Amino acid sequence: MNHQNLSSFIWSVADLLRGDYKQSDYGKVILPFTVLRRLDCVLEPTKAKVLAEFAAKKKAGLNPDPFLLRASGQSFYNTSDLDLRKLMGDQDHVSQNLYAYVQAFSPAVRDIFDRFSFSTQIDKLAKSGLLYLVTEKFVGIDLHPETIDNHEMGLAFEELIRKFAELSNETAGEHFTPREVIRLMVNLLFVEDDDVLSKPGVVRTIYDPTAGTGGMLSVAGEHLAALNPLARLTMFGQELNDESYAICKADMLIKGQDVANIVHGNTLSADGHPGAKFDYMLSNPPFGVDWKKVEKEVRKEHESQGFNGRFGPGLPRVSDGSLLFLLHLLSKMRPAQEGGCRFGIVLHGSPLFTGAAGSGESGIRRYLLENDLIEAIIELPDDMFYNTDISTYVWIVSNRKSTERKGHVQLIDASSLWREMRKSLGSKRKELSEDDIATIAKLFGGFVEAQLATVFDAGGKKVAEKVVDQATKRPGAPAGGRVKLTPISRIFSNETFGYRVITVERPLRDGSGEIVLGTKGKQKGKPQADASLRETEDVPLSEDVATYFEREVLPYAPNAWIDEGKTKIGFEIPFNRHFYVFEPPRPLSEIDADLKDVKDRIFTLMGAPTK
Repeated sequence: MNHQNLSSFIWSVADLLRGDYKQSDYGKVILPFTVLRRLDCVLEPTKAKVLAEFAAKKKAGLNPDPFLLRASGQSFYNTSDLDLRKLMGDQDHVSQNLYAYVQAFSPAVRDIFDRFSFSTQIDKLAKSGLLYLVTEKFVGIDLHPETIDNHEMGLAFEELIRKFAELSNETAGEHFTPREVIRLMVNLLFVEDDDVLSKPGVVRTIYDPTAGTGGMLSVAGEHLAALNPLARLTMFGQELNDESYAICKADMLIKGQDVANIVHGNTLSADGHPGAKFDYMLSNPPFGVDWKKVEKEVRKEHESQGFNGRFGPGLPRVSDGSLLFLLHLLSKMRPAQEGGCRFGIVLHGSPLFTGAAGSGESGIRRYLLENDLIEAIIELPDDMFYNTDISTYVWIVSNRKSTERKGHVQLIDASSLWREMRKSLGSKRKELSEDDIATIAKLFGGFVEAQLATVFDAGGKKVAEKVVDQATKRPGAPAGGRVKLTPISRIFSNETFGYRVITVERPLRDGSGEIVLGTKGKQKGKPQADASLRETEDVPLSEDVATYFEREVLPYAPNAWIDEGKTKIGFEIPFNRHFYVFEPPRPLSEIDADLKDVKDRIFTLMGAPTK
């Protein structure tokens, strides 16, 4: 059974709930029952052994916990004589027996169902006369890992959660990361580390501060397992939403991870892993969501701890907290002298350019670029996410850049690398194919500038596409056709994105047109500035200010000067500007000919003579 069939089957439970539950509340029943059935199936083979061990250790007066974990072969256990199939045999007491069964799980699993408020749903289903029917539905599904593996189970969770998000009309920022986007990010994180990660017994850590249901952590683990079955990726995360946290924790349990590493709470106001540093990190924080609820705690840390805390480089505007998550990740990077760290974060377009020189956003970009931390930024196609169609970018950040990357940032425009989905899922109409992921990873791993060669036939129809660099032969144009070349990968020095904002003053004049001079203090004898004539100029960091001023200002305002005390440094990354290709308009003769042709056809349809 694949994940689509599974999610469709589980979704059929909604038919039972219709009428007694609002559509937006279906997930409160279906998600915990799915988790419960999965755990029930996982423990089934060792059930008898665990119960025997429990009875023996209880009789001996010993703490049974470590023995039960060993007996179950998992990082959790259940000490009840019941399982879901058995409790169906007592129809009159399903509610009491189900509650007792859940309470017999080990503490980490009980916490999962507490986060789901599962006991509340048991009571509500029982009062509605639906508890037996819903339980019976789930007993009929075989969710043992031998039937449906962890990967398929994860996809099923993702599909269910997406559907429930749509039903509850969640905002565009509350979206879920498509699996192929995660695969791309994981490929980019590991692309230069294959040799190290393929060594026997290697152990690495990975962290997601906005873990959601654990999709990013799971895909990273699967990737490393495929690369080296003997390697181990220890997973850490934090998640605010109770249900997402519960699912993530359940998934980690089944994978044999230490669920104590998955923390509940708001990452920005209460870091769940204080002082911890990681080898790799992934995050897809909410887009454009304000941070008013945690403003007090964040500002306090910024002001009292500065660069000793997480938010030293600056604070973005309160209306969008996505850059706060980036700053949080920076604070979690393993130091370069201990092996360093690389992380990927999905952001929308605003963090690239929002905020003038001196603003919090500009200060954060300045910190990243002056400390040579940005390896690459990749623009993804639009319509890639389930609940939002805005442009998205993957930032790859590292404090262990290779020699050739030092001092540079690679920009990759992957917005044209996609295939149309056979069936749209919410706002998601496009997806990355494996070839698309491989192309982006190759561009990043090779650290090369490249172009996308698009071949058009004589009729203007696109017939082929090919990524070409200096070592690749460009495709030829067909008869009467053409080849269009557009940049897809470009490399810039960090300094390219910096600029100085200089304030240009011009003298104040009196009624006679004479320049007004200062009469007191440091301004005595100096021309006074006319505020109405004040202007600012953006001077690239790569250019000398005096040279710029002499060339661009003095020829037009000979009496002007720079107020040095007002100069500010800013950084922005105008991504699209660097990939813009000017296409000259068609010749007027062609346009005139087309217009005449249209006009003649109109006259013909009207029965009038052409002119």
